Amino acid sequence: MNLHEYQAKELLKKYNVPVQEGVPVDSADKAVAAYEDLKAKYNNNFAVVKAQIHAGGRGKGTIQGTDQRGVAVGKSADDIKRIAGNILGGTLVTIQTGPAGKLVNKVLVAQDVYYPGPNDVKEFYLSILLDRSKGQNVIMYSTEGGMNIEDVAHDTPEKIFKEWVHPGGPLQGFQARKIAFNLGLSGEAFKNCVKFVTNLYNAYVGLDCAMLEINPLFKTSDEKIIAVDCKMNLDDNALIRHADLAELRDITEEDPTEVEAGKFNLNFVKLDGNVGCMVNGAGLAMATMDMIKLSGGEPANFLDVGGTANATTVEAGFRIILKDPKVKAILINIFGGIVRCDRVAQGVIDAYKSIGDIPVPIIVRLQGTNAEEAKKLIEESGLKVQSAILLSEAAALVNKAVA
Repeated sequence: MNLHEYQAKELLKKYNVPVQEGVPVDSADKAVAAYEDLKAKYNNNFAVVKAQIHAGGRGKGTIQGTDQRGVAVGKSADDIKRIAGNILGGTLVTIQTGPAGKLVNKVLVAQDVYYPGPNDVKEFYLSILLDRSKGQNVIMYSTEGGMNIEDVAHDTPEKIFKEWVHPGGPLQGFQARKIAFNLGLSGEAFKNCVKFVTNLYNAYVGLDCAMLEINPLFKTSDEKIIAVDCKMNLDDNALIRHADLAELRDITEEDPTEVEAGKFNLNFVKLDGNVGCMVNGAGLAMATMDMIKLSGGEPANFLDVGGTANATTVEAGFRIILKDPKVKAILINIFGGIVRCDRVAQGVIDAYKSIGDIPVPIIVRLQGTNAEEAKKLIEESGLKVQSAILLSEAAALVNKAVA
């Protein structure tokens, strides 16, 4: 589950992680009020207005039809009102959103951290995630912050450092000091960085994060270390331990069909192809998608109905797939292990009758428990459903449907 920047920062503050302070607002007038509060608190006329969407590249992205960037600095109340007014209600297009962009419902009015002082300011990069190859958490960090870390990794890989931490224990003191040293810090900034990294790792573990990225990790002119931006992804499987965090979910940022699928406990991911897939089991779903591509089609989705498929879930799957106008055929590929094939077949028949005329060909391939009974049910239903036993037969039918 992805969080907005302002939500992530509030969670980090509970773990004593210093962040760039700010106020989330949903109107230009509220943005001005937030600016006045920040100005009085920090005695600085500058403030930053940041679009709050679940996507990176906001600073380089623009609001559709305008030159307005998704992140901009204002020097006065009039500036803040104009920038917030331009961003709110607009569609922000970034390298991660694609051309469709995302609607901006909130902006974060944040303090300016580039204030003058006795030392130079510096931007770093730091993230924490699970390294599945090692079975350990890894802290990735670099002196090259505030930019696309992918470009740094490609052009100057020697500037990417990694520190692995066993998930059964805390981040060790020497590891935190090693990170601060590799970032070239000394004195007060070194001490602050050690505290920052230690508390950040505690937040990563305590919140059951799947990924936590700080870019830039910032050293101010008075040697403070703070998180200027934060991308936080929570492990969905751990939300049962965090009822308060589950309430932070913003479904307006998610694909509507994926949200609907979640209501029926369907594992659904929308893709850009022309063949809808309904499969039980993630591995079989991946193999089915490969088979569709080999047969000349392109998968329109990943849909795993799980081992408890019934008429209700099958019908829900049908309706979700049919919302995609690109779909030219639907392939149902079921291996009857936990779930009986005849139950799925009956679900297909019931769903077909409930929905009415389905305008695209439906190919059903059933193998395993009660596969023959399932094939008989479909053939005797009188519906426009093509059945197959072998995967090669299903592939041929898919090829014919999309040709």
